[in-house]
Amino acid sequence: MSKIGLQLYTLREAATSNFHNLLIDVGAIGYEGVQFAGFYDTPAEKVNSTLVRSEMIPAGAHVPIDQLQENLDSVKQFHESINNSLIICPYLPEEMRQTKEDYLKSAELFNQIGKKLKDSGFQFAYHNHAFEFEEMENETGFSLLFGNTDSELVKMELDCYWATYANYDPIKIINKYKDRCISLHIKDIKLENGEKVSTEIGNGTLDVRSLIQTGIKNNVEWFIVEQEHFTGDPLKSAEKNLSALKDML
Repeated sequence: MSKIGLQLYTLREAATSNFHNLLIDVGAIGYEGVQFAGFYDTPAEKVNSTLVRSEMIPAGAHVPIDQLQENLDSVKQFHESINNSLIICPYLPEEMRQTKEDYLKSAELFNQIGKKLKDSGFQFAYHNHAFEFEEMENETGFSLLFGNTDSELVKMELDCYWATYANYDPIKIINKYKDRCISLHIKDIKLENGEKVSTEIGNGTLDVRSLIQTGIKNNVEWFIVEQEHFTGDPLKSAEKNLSALKDML
């Protein structure tokens, strides 16, 4: 059954000032899980105890590619301690995505990381932005990454906002990759002063209800709220987004 989580990058300022209290506040809103984007020097034992107190579970964690290359054993040890089994690469540095050959090398690296993580009981996934949909030699970086990685080793966290931003239909992507897509990032999109920005669910043009139903049909495990632009309190926005998503499940 699909669950709703919050990507804590949404509340990054509050996380910086008091990570422990932030987790308590997110749990009080009613989220089932949180997806991490750093731990702000908080020991694993403290993270785990706060999650238990908040009645939440890990919904994955974004871990930079350099840590996955250079410190994978430490990453595994930390995440075992907080009972998180989903490790997500959130971004590819520019030097790893300049050419088709770069993407092919990155895909092979993902296979290697994914194999090591799977052998240790984890799942590995990649989270897109918009740049992966740029074309090179008649292919997109997105298709190069997922077309040249093992579907058992490298899963997908589809950011529906960024796919839409790049003028791709996230529903078509979910249906194409089916159960490889294990997590969706959900944030609505609107035009503001001629630029596309994120907004609370229901305030923009993204057909979130259809996205949710497509995700459920394809056994997506996590629907992850994320937002980057705000006109008010980000925690209030997180609460509104949770309420809107619950109405669609």
